[in-house]
Amino acid sequence: MNTLLTAIVSIAFSVAAQFALKAGMSSAEVREVMAQPLALRTIVTVFSNSFVLGGFFLYGLGAMVWLEVLSKWDISKAYPLVGLGFGLTVVVGLLAGEQVTMLRTAGVALICAGVFLVSKS
Repeated sequence: MNTLLTAIVSIAFSVAAQFALKAGMSSAEVREVMAQPLALRTIVTVFSNSFVLGGFFLYGLGAMVWLEVLSKWDISKAYPLVGLGFGLTVVVGLLAGEQVTMLRTAGVALICAGVFLVSKS
């Protein structure tokens, strides 16, 4: 697999992780314990939620894939590609029914334009 595609796979894992974590933290059980003072029950409930665990697992997969990218590219070229995650997150968010303002869209477009410029170097 070429390095750019490997980077995109890693970024996609990170985006998927964010949505899994959001699903877990939005569950009724977790919201209930988060409304209480921090206690052992809060920690156990959050970290035993399957979506939260899945989110951390996806982050782990993304990190392992990212190691391949780092082994082949300079960090100054590789790391700015993480900015693509902002764009992918907005697209997935839209598909999930989230509201995205024009200002947010413009900001993400600027980030993606910067990533494009860095990738051409």
